[in-house]
Amino acid sequence: MDIRDFVKRHRIASAVAAPAALGVAVAVAATFALTSSPGEKRADPALTSSVTECHDMVTISVAGRNDSPQSGTTKMLVDANGNELPAALSDDYQSHWVDPVVNAPNGSVDSNSYSAVYISYPANLDSYENAVDTGVANTEQVMRDISAACPNTKFAIVGYSEGADVARRVAMQIGHQTAGADGKYGIVDPGNVAGVVILADSGRTAGDGPFPGAKDPYSHPDNFGQSYQSGKEIAGGQGALQGNAGDFGSLNGRIASFCSDGDLTCAAPKNISLLQLAINVGRQINADQMQSDGLTPTTGMDVAVVLGKIAGDAFADIAHNPGWWTSKETFLDVLLKVSDPNYKPNQDNPTPVAADSIQAENMAPLAYLPQKVFNEVIGLITTNQNTIPVLLNDPYNLTLGPNGTGHHFDYWRDSNPDNGKPLTSAEYAAAWLTELAKEAQAGQLNPKTLTATSTTTSAPAVLAAAPKTATSGSTTPATGSTTPTVTTTPAAPVTTTPAATTPPTTTVTPDTTTAPVTTTTSPTTTTTVPTTTPLVTTTTPTVTTTPSH
Repeated sequence: MDIRDFVKRHRIASAVAAPAALGVAVAVAATFALTSSPGEKRADPALTSSVTECHDMVTISVAGRNDSPQSGTTKMLVDANGNELPAALSDDYQSHWVDPVVNAPNGSVDSNSYSAVYISYPANLDSYENAVDTGVANTEQVMRDISAACPNTKFAIVGYSEGADVARRVAMQIGHQTAGADGKYGIVDPGNVAGVVILADSGRTAGDGPFPGAKDPYSHPDNFGQSYQSGKEIAGGQGALQGNAGDFGSLNGRIASFCSDGDLTCAAPKNISLLQLAINVGRQINADQMQSDGLTPTTGMDVAVVLGKIAGDAFADIAHNPGWWTSKETFLDVLLKVSDPNYKPNQDNPTPVAADSIQAENMAPLAYLPQKVFNEVIGLITTNQNTIPVLLNDPYNLTLGPNGTGHHFDYWRDSNPDNGKPLTSAEYAAAWLTELAKEAQAGQLNPKTLTATSTTTSAPAVLAAAPKTATSGSTTPATGSTTPTVTTTPAAPVTTTPAATTPPTTTVTPDTTTAPVTTTTSPTTTTTVPTTTPLVTTTTPTVTTTPSH
């Protein structure tokens, strides 16, 4: 498929920015956070659950795009004073993809010992950066309120796709906190975070194993003895959002960062600087509207404003660097730096250098123009060696589809028993959370002094305890679509795994116009209230799940 066909197929004009390849790359950037996820869930919004119902362990879950509970349609948590919080119990909100992981401990521990909540956040691409920032703020607020009401509660954090970015940023901030004079932390005590699961980690560093900071980064986190794989296989490339890369401070060794080779959100090749520039632009525009409407006066103005700001910041950055003309930094390097949404202008040189203090060799930039142009050309070539190959491989379909076949959905089907990997990434995460929940119930979970432990728990048995399953979802290509319908069933490991924990047959199309199939489930919510806990209303909501995409 040539570039023009690619652009036409996904309804984003190649004229978004110049050069033309950059316009295509904006389309790529706009798809990185897409997931096939449920649509609106209906429940009685008047009935709520309170954080004052304490548990030994709570998993904080952040799902992907269009997969988030919303106030008014889902029962929401309230704080100790009855104020609504941006979260809902997993009993009241169902996520097709994340449920099998976060609900796995249910049935393996007492019903009042473990709970999972889903964070409410925009979960869209109206402005990717604003959505993720809101997710981070909401996650930290919910964790603070739970910790304040229940100081002995331990936490796990799970994020997928757009939610994986939220989970990474929260984990990094928690892990790099410094206690105040009173010994308290701004979010929660890092010692109370037992584990973090990041599925499709867009901040992943090239070469990182699945368990960054662990004693054995390829096999298991430090507090879980069961091996993820027998070898040292890792995905190639790095996360698409390198501005968010970094270690996890005191949480190192308690992180599971899963990445599938070919999922460009976390395994993007190096030397794709033009695509990286477009990704940064895509994080700041209304990519949802761009994808649905294409280039219109409204979306064009949106892009123009962002590009204008980036250009202005680039020239300002150069103006504050009197040695730029003689340096090896190219204009593309400057654009990449200032286009990062987290860029703070002129951090290195807060004020322009006075003219009388500029060295003579820097006062005549034209003298250095030939060398600078040469450096620009060489830099453009060397930093884009993989841009064309990525575009030719159709990055949208490589990552997302068609019909759920893209590598962004591998985490529920990536077991390889013949090559020493008996469980999928999602199954392994579920087994780990279950073990942590058991230790928390037994009072053995003290992350400050955690050491690798040997577990005799069978992962398939652990997964069998999960009371809820991923809802079967299917979509039909839009009228006139040239993409054939393909049904993909995730591969199961050789060990017998109950069907309840394996994501069901899923049909997904990358087009945004679909004919959804509505699936209705009626989970029964039963809450055991501790004797020291205020009474919490128990309901049996009817939940209607409408898949999107």
